[in-house]
Amino acid sequence: MPLNQAKYTVDIIDGTRCRVIESTIDENRIRFLKDLLSLNNYEVKVDRDAEGKYRIGVTDVTFNPVIAVYERKLKSMTGHWVTPAYWFCPVIMK
Repeated sequence: MPLNQAKYTVDIIDGTRCRVIESTIDENRIRFLKDLLSLNNYEVKVDRDAEGKYRIGVTDVTFNPVIAVYERKLKSMTGHWVTPAYWFCPVIMK
């Protein structure tokens, strides 16, 4: 789910209520988001559907990625603030 989406859902992932951050994404995007969110002390849960696509969520159901990115509440792997450009950068995901 992109940063321009206002509403994020809460669903059960791996037996735990989670705020779903993105869904129907591939392994590279999952790896990037999981590393980024774990670095920022969020417990991350990942689920895979029958078509091989993934969805990722965090156990903090109050987490909102729009607020976290635009208010500079997330740090990148290099210690810089996560910006929208960093959040969506395809080079980082490879």
